[in-house]
Amino acid sequence: MTDNYYSLSGLLKPYSKLTHTRCNTSKNINFAKFVSVTILLETLLYLQMSVEKKWILPASGDLEKINSLATDLGVDRTLAQLLVQREVYTFEQARLFFRPQLENLHNPFLMKDMQRAVNRINQAIADNEHIMIYGDYDVDGTTAVALVYSFIRKMHTGISYYIPDRYDEGYGISTKGINHARENNVKLIIALDCGIKANEKIDYANQLGIDFIICDHHLPGDDIPNAFAVLDAKRCDCEYPFKELSGCGVGFKLIQALGKENNIPSENIEKYLDLVAVSIAADIVPLIGENRILAFYGLKRLNENPRNGLLAIIKLSGLENHQISIDDIVFKIGPRINAAGRMEQGRSAVDLLIADDDKSAIEQATSINSVNNERKNVDRAITLEAIEMAKSEDKNRKTTVVYNPNWHKGVVGIVASRLIESFYRPTIVLTKSNECISGSARSIPGFDLHQAVEACSDLLETFGGHTYAAGLTMKEENLEKFKRRFENYVNDTIDESIMVPQVSIDAYLDFKQITPKFFRILKQFQPFGPGNMSPVFLTQNVYDNGNSRKVGQFGEHIKLEIIQEDEPYRPFHGIAFNLSEHFDFIKGGNPIDICYSIAENYYRGVANIQLRVKDVKCKEIEFLM
Repeated sequence: MTDNYYSLSGLLKPYSKLTHTRCNTSKNINFAKFVSVTILLETLLYLQMSVEKKWILPASGDLEKINSLATDLGVDRTLAQLLVQREVYTFEQARLFFRPQLENLHNPFLMKDMQRAVNRINQAIADNEHIMIYGDYDVDGTTAVALVYSFIRKMHTGISYYIPDRYDEGYGISTKGINHARENNVKLIIALDCGIKANEKIDYANQLGIDFIICDHHLPGDDIPNAFAVLDAKRCDCEYPFKELSGCGVGFKLIQALGKENNIPSENIEKYLDLVAVSIAADIVPLIGENRILAFYGLKRLNENPRNGLLAIIKLSGLENHQISIDDIVFKIGPRINAAGRMEQGRSAVDLLIADDDKSAIEQATSINSVNNERKNVDRAITLEAIEMAKSEDKNRKTTVVYNPNWHKGVVGIVASRLIESFYRPTIVLTKSNECISGSARSIPGFDLHQAVEACSDLLETFGGHTYAAGLTMKEENLEKFKRRFENYVNDTIDESIMVPQVSIDAYLDFKQITPKFFRILKQFQPFGPGNMSPVFLTQNVYDNGNSRKVGQFGEHIKLEIIQEDEPYRPFHGIAFNLSEHFDFIKGGNPIDICYSIAENYYRGVANIQLRVKDVKCKEIEFLM
């Protein structure tokens, strides 16, 4: 790291209180200077720490299946190759892939305990019991609470909702939340996106005469909580055919079952799919099977007739005249909803999502948007501190574990993801929370982080999560032991080959193949996400047509206008983020190979094809096969 970096880094010290648990950025008289320094440092760090990626070339595939499908569908062979890669081999399979059908959703009563859950809710309604909807404070949790609360509210007036405070109560079901239910004479709690490991809390609620219905999608522990009903497709004794629902998706299956049992028209259930689509995108669950159907129709509703709260966020995100995609949810809509729980109270996100009128929705969305701006400034500052801390550690480590008691708990997950961009290894970012240390863990593709954390569980107070993301809490005296144990486990189990960033290329493509028909069909592969990622193409020997230029505050990106030799009069526009180190080579008229995805870029309401360049090769390299 350069001396210039350290001198700039020192400027952050007067603003270190910004990274403390509760955000107070608006009180800093020199905040503009802080933000500009932070952005500059972030850019310098990214440029200095970029890691060369390895390209994995596409396998040739089953040529007979590819040719047969191309003929049957009347499409380009490259498109047929992409379909075969997705295990689509026949005309009928292609029809179902391109035209998902809601009637192909699984029967919700296939999920274990679903009938018990429906019976208990109907009993509560009949007996006029007070029902409380309880959910996590992230996007998945708050959309799930908004969905189930809004649906049951139309059947029953004795209903409320509760979102735990991230700082006071932490993740999941809390004693404080159960006590709040008792004080308000709640007889039934429906927990969403949490609860599958809350065995002691459920036992406590049972002692108070409060029934729980758990709707979760996280991995269970050895023992299932003793709740009245536990809906989780990942239960080993659950035969539900699809195991990868989001928390809100499980909530949707619950209201789907309630609708069937109470003869409610399906259109009254389907209007909640905009919330499900937001949860699927934000929680990064696989976009296959049932999730593809739910996301497909959820995006349709999000684009055509979203609820008031989501429409307000769409407007504030600059997406009003835009065909909203999964990426738009991940990078624009989701972070705004998430900011409420990260920085202040997750309850305000639910207030937004259930808003009955435009005015209140705009007011809530404006407040949340302001909070999100504060969140971005805080997470930038913490990221820079965390990178400096991580760089001081042994370069041969297989993990990154950093801790600062003053960091803002609400952004440690974001910071962990940013550290992976810089160091590309399993990462945990920790801060002080009440009397313990808690934080978030993130992994790299191909490594099961949940197993690694579980191997250290005797040192933890609580933990939970997925293969690639987890949360954990420990006593401060266990920190150094945990760091050593975690490092040793990862070192002993990780495959060295996955510790280099890779770009998996789906197909070779020449620019002449990118016709209007090709792009029209390619768009129908959406929604894109894990399990159905946007295809990455490799085009070789392309050149600048003379109009490429650097863009960005520090010229860190390249806006490309490039041609291929046999198509010299048809330039394609592209954007190469954080690849400006190649600019001089490209402007020199040298040939390059690019790997990229193809997207629509909206500018002033007009959509144009844009190549989203993931990497550039300026010389021959040795490819992984």
